[in-house]
Amino acid sequence: MVFCAYNHSHVWVMASINRTLITQAEGDRGNNNKDEKLKNRFGPAKAPYTLLYPSGEGWAYCYVSCSKHSNVSTISSCLPDQTTALLQLKQEFAFVKPDFSGYYYRCPLVGNSHYDADIYESYPKMKFWKEEKDCCSWDGVTCNMKTGRVVALDLAYSWLQGSFPSNSSLFKLHGLRRINMAYNNFSFSLIPSDFGRLSRLTHLDLSFSMFSGLIPSEISFLTNLVSLDLSSFKNYDATSLLHLRKIDFANLIQNGTNLSALHLHQVGISSSLPESLVNLSSLTSLRLGGCDLHGKFPENIFQFPKLEVIYLPCNYFLTGFLPQFQPSSSLKKLTLDYTNFSGILPNSIGYLKSMSHLILRNCHFVGTIPSSIWNLSELTFLDLSWNDFTGHHQLPSTLGNLAKLTVLSLKSSQLIGEIPFSLRNLTQLNYIDLSDNNLRGIIEFGYFSRLSNLQILSLSSNRLSVTTTNINSELPKFAILFLASCNLSEFPEFLKTQDQLRELDLSFNRIKGEIPKWFWGIGNNKLEALDLSRNELHGSLTVPPLLTLMSYLDISGNNLTGRIHPSLRKWTCLKVLDLSKNQFGGTIPQWLGRLAGSLEFLNLKENNFQGSIPPISTNGSTHNMMIILDLSHNQLQGKVPQSLINCSKLQVLNLGHNQISDTFPFWLQNLSELQILVLRSNNFFGSIWHPHKYLGFVNLSIIDLSFNHFNGSLPSEYFRNWGYMSKAPYRNMSDMASFDKSQAQSNYSATYTYSASMTSKGLDMELVKALTIFTSIDLSNNKFDGEIPSSIGDLRSLIVLNLSSNSFTGTIPSSLGNLIELESLDLSKNKLIGGIPQQLENLTFLEYFNMSQNQLTGPIPQGGQMETFSYSSFEGNPGLCGLQVSKKCENIDAPISFHSKEEESESENGFTWKVVVLGYGCGLVVGLIFGHITLSRRSCWFWRSFVGRVSLALPLYLEPLRSNYTGKKAEGN
Repeated sequence: MVFCAYNHSHVWVMASINRTLITQAEGDRGNNNKDEKLKNRFGPAKAPYTLLYPSGEGWAYCYVSCSKHSNVSTISSCLPDQTTALLQLKQEFAFVKPDFSGYYYRCPLVGNSHYDADIYESYPKMKFWKEEKDCCSWDGVTCNMKTGRVVALDLAYSWLQGSFPSNSSLFKLHGLRRINMAYNNFSFSLIPSDFGRLSRLTHLDLSFSMFSGLIPSEISFLTNLVSLDLSSFKNYDATSLLHLRKIDFANLIQNGTNLSALHLHQVGISSSLPESLVNLSSLTSLRLGGCDLHGKFPENIFQFPKLEVIYLPCNYFLTGFLPQFQPSSSLKKLTLDYTNFSGILPNSIGYLKSMSHLILRNCHFVGTIPSSIWNLSELTFLDLSWNDFTGHHQLPSTLGNLAKLTVLSLKSSQLIGEIPFSLRNLTQLNYIDLSDNNLRGIIEFGYFSRLSNLQILSLSSNRLSVTTTNINSELPKFAILFLASCNLSEFPEFLKTQDQLRELDLSFNRIKGEIPKWFWGIGNNKLEALDLSRNELHGSLTVPPLLTLMSYLDISGNNLTGRIHPSLRKWTCLKVLDLSKNQFGGTIPQWLGRLAGSLEFLNLKENNFQGSIPPISTNGSTHNMMIILDLSHNQLQGKVPQSLINCSKLQVLNLGHNQISDTFPFWLQNLSELQILVLRSNNFFGSIWHPHKYLGFVNLSIIDLSFNHFNGSLPSEYFRNWGYMSKAPYRNMSDMASFDKSQAQSNYSATYTYSASMTSKGLDMELVKALTIFTSIDLSNNKFDGEIPSSIGDLRSLIVLNLSSNSFTGTIPSSLGNLIELESLDLSKNKLIGGIPQQLENLTFLEYFNMSQNQLTGPIPQGGQMETFSYSSFEGNPGLCGLQVSKKCENIDAPISFHSKEEESESENGFTWKVVVLGYGCGLVVGLIFGHITLSRRSCWFWRSFVGRVSLALPLYLEPLRSNYTGKKAEGN
C-alpha cells in the first residue's frame, strides 16, 4: 500500500522504518532551496518514515508500507470541493505585507535571525491561486496523491490581513494534517474553536500572526498533534495578548503524548507546570518563554532522551535546579534567562557535547563557573551574566577552545585577572560583553584586530586601561562599542574610521578638552546612542543637524557651556536628552518643548537656565511621549506651564530648586501615571487643598513640596485617595521608568533610569534607580497649620514622612501606627500637643524619629524602636518624661495598681516595692548593655534593609542585553 501527499512542483518520497530504497521517478529535481524551506517549516518527518529525495512531477509526503509490491502510479487531481474551499479562503483576507515594528518580543527569540529575511523574501501566495489550475499545484498547497484531498497548507509569511472568520472555509478541509499560517496579521482576532474539528492535525503553527484573547479549549484535545506553535508577540495593550487557561494548559499537556515540539512563547499562562509534563518523553523542543509560569520546573525533564531545546526565559517566578547531566543527553539549547533558577552549575554540564546555546542570564546560580564549560566546543552562544557567583574567576586560556563561539556575555560574573590572549583566536565572535567585573591590565585596542566579525564590544566598568594609540592593523567595524570607565584620556583616533557605529559609550573616563569636530562624523551619520557623561569636557556643544537617527544623547556631568545648540531641533528621533550637571545657560528654547511628540526623557538639572519654562507641545503629533521631565537646580521663574496636562505618560516631574512663583498645580492630579512630583525650594504659595477640586494622586510614590510658602490646613480625609501609597507594599522587579528602543523599531534597546535627591533620616541623599517601592511625603518648611490629617494612616506603604518646620497643631494621630513600613518620621518644629501615641511602637522599621521643638507632654513610649532614640529626638518638649530626657516620669509605679490580687498577695509575702525597684535597676543596666549591642548591630541591618531597597548614588552604565543593546541610565534629580 502507498499513501502519498503531493504538490506538482516536486515529489518527496518517504520510506518505512526498514529504510527500503525507492528509486528516483522521472522528473525534475530542481528548486532544492524551496524544498529545504518547506522541510524546515513543517519539520522533519517522524519515524517510521524517512525523507529520502525529491522526484517526479510533484512533491509528496509518501507513506509506504513494507510491501515489496507497492507502487506510486495512481495520482488523483484536486477534488472540486477542495478547490472551492481554498478559493473561498482566499476571499476571506486582504493581501498586505505585514509590519510588526510596533510589536516586540518581551523575550527575544535567540536564533530567530531568519525572520527579517523571510519577511523580505515573502509574497502573497494565495494571490496567485487560479481556478483554472489544479489546486494541488498551487503554492503552499499539498494534496494526498491518491484521494486528491488537501492534507497540508503552508501560508506562512503570506501577507494575510484581516480578522480570522470563526466559520472560515479552512475548516471544510477535513483532511488537513499540517497547517502553517505563521507571521500573518489576523488583526487581534480570536483563534476559532473550529480548529479543534480538524482532528487529523499533526502540525499546527499559528505563531506571531496577531491573534489575541483566549486560546480555545478545543485545541487542547487535538490528540494527534506532533508539533504545536502558538507563540505570540507582546503588544503594548495587555488586552490584546494571547492567553491559555490553566485547565486548558493542563489538558493540552495531558493529551499531547505525541508532542515533539511545544512552542507557546509569550502566551499568557500564569500557571505552574502540570505534573503530566513529565510524560511527554518524545519532546525534542520546549519553548515557553514569557508565559508567566511559576512554581518549580520538574528536574527530570532535563533528562528526556530526545530533548534538544529548553527555552524558558522571562518566567520571573519559575524556580528550579540543574540536574547532573548524563553523557547521553541530546540537549543543544538551554535558555533560562530572567528566571528564578538557582543552585550550582554542575560540572557535568561538560557532558553536553552538542550544546550550542547556553543562556543563563540574570538567574540566581551560585558557586563557581565550572571549568568543563570551556570544553563545550560546539557552543555558539554563551551568556552567564548577572548571577550570584561567588569567589573569583579568571578567564582561562582554554576559552580559546570555543572556536565556534559568536556571543560571549559574562557581565557581572566576578571575573578577575587579565583577558587571556586566546580570546583573539575566537574569530567567529560578533558579540563580547565582559563589563562590570574586576578585570585588570592594559589592553591595547589593536588586540581585537583579528576578530573581523566583531560588531558589539563592552569592556565597561572594570579596572582596565585601554590604549588606542599605535594601532597598526585594521579594526573590525563596530556597531556598538562600550568603553565606560576604561581610563581613556582622549577621544580614540580609530573612531574616525568607524563608519558603521550606531551606539557609543565613553562615559566615566578622563577625556579632557573640547569635543573635536571630526567626532560628530563617526558612524557616517548612523549614530543612534551616544554617552559622554562624567568626563572633563568643556567648551560649547556644537552638534551637526545630520544626526537625524540619534535617539539617546547623554553629556551630563561635564563642564560644557553656552546655549542649547539649535541643530538639536533637527533630531526628530530623539527620545533621551540629558544635559544635566553642566554650565549651560540662557533660556530653554521654545522648540525644545515642541519635541515632546518624540522626546521621552528630558533632564536639564543643575545648569544655569533662566527665564520661564516653555510650553510642552507635540509639534503636530497627536501623542505626547514625555515620561520624565527634570528642570531642577536652575534659575527658572514664572509659572508651571499648564500644557504639561497633555503629558499623559508623565511619570516624573521635578522642578525643585528654582525660582518659580505659582499656586499649587491642582490639574496635575489628572496625570494618572505621575509617580514622582518634586516642587521643593521654590516660591510656591497658597493652599494645596481646595474644597471644590478633588485631589488624589492615584500612582504617586514620592511628593516633595518642602521649602516653599504653602499654607492652610489639610482636611482629615486629605490622603484618602492617594491610591498607590495606600496599597500594601509590593517589591517591584523593574525600574520605575525606562527607555526601551526595542519598542521603537530598533534591534537594540537603551535603558535610562531616573534618580532623585531627597532628604531622609535627616540626611540629603540621592536615590539612583528610584524604584516604585520607595515612597515619601515631604511637606516640611512651609506654613501649614491645623491638625495632621488622620487619613495619613491609610498610606500603608509609606517609608519617609517629613512634616517638620510648619505650624501643625493638635495631637499626633494614632493612625501613624499603621505605617508599618515607615523608616523615617519627622514632625519636629511644629506646635503639636498631647502625648506620643503608644501605637508608634508598632513601627519596627523606624530608624529616624524626630519630635523635637513641639509642646508634647507625658511619658515617651518605651517599647519597640522608641527606646533606641536619643535625647535629640525629643528635646524642646519640656512636658515629656522618660529615659531619653532629663525629666523622669513621676508615676513610674502606676502599673502596680493594676496587678491582680494574686500578685498583691505575692507582694505581701516578700515581693515588696523595694525589690521591684532593685529589679528594675538591674534590668535597666542589663537592658542598656544589650541595647548598645543591638544598636551597634542595627546600623548594619539598616544598611542591608534600606540600601537593599534604594541604591544610594551608584553609577549606572550602558549594558548590552543579549543581541539587544541595553544602554545606560542618565541621572535626574
